[in-house]
Order: sequence, then C-alpha cells, then structure tokens
Amino acid sequence: MGKYKTFRNHLKEELKNPEFKKVYEKEDFIIRVAIQIAQERQRHHLTQKELAKKLHTSQQTISRIEQGDQNVTIGFIERIAAAFGRKPTFKFN
Repeated sequence: MGKYKTFRNHLKEELKNPEFKKVYEKEDFIIRVAIQIAQERQRHHLTQKELAKKLHTSQQTISRIEQGDQNVTIGFIERIAAAFGRKPTFKFN
C-alpha cells in the first residue's frame, strides 16, 4: 500500500486521540439516528413533507433531522416513532 492510507486506517489512528474520539462518537450517534429515521420514512413510503405534516412541523425540519443537522429531543424522536406506529429504544453501551 506504500505511502497511502486507507480511510479506515486513518480513522483508526485518529480515534486514538480522546478528544477526536469523543466528537466522532457523538456525530456517529446523530448520523445513525438520522439514517434510521430516513429509512423508516422511506419504508412507510412517505415523503419528508408527508411526515412533516403528520408531526405538525416543516419539511425543512425533517430534512435537517435526516441530514443530522438538527438537534432532536427524545420527545420528538418518540413523536416520530409514533407516526410510524413504533416506539424508540435506547441503550447505554
């Protein structure tokens, strides 16, 4: 592989830095939640606008949530889950 690093190798090195690891893990969690919400919306064949209407919010808010750019409360996650007839689950690792 020579002088080139793969992304995984670079990330592995960066994660040794405690400050980087803390920020990375926070962002990783936000993105995982965002992806789950987007996947659930798509599984229910809803547009962002349709989901927004069910939640009495804007399409832009749903877009920001799905991009990981919106701070979402547990209460709002519960509302999103309820719109899909589901309940969220949380766990500590």
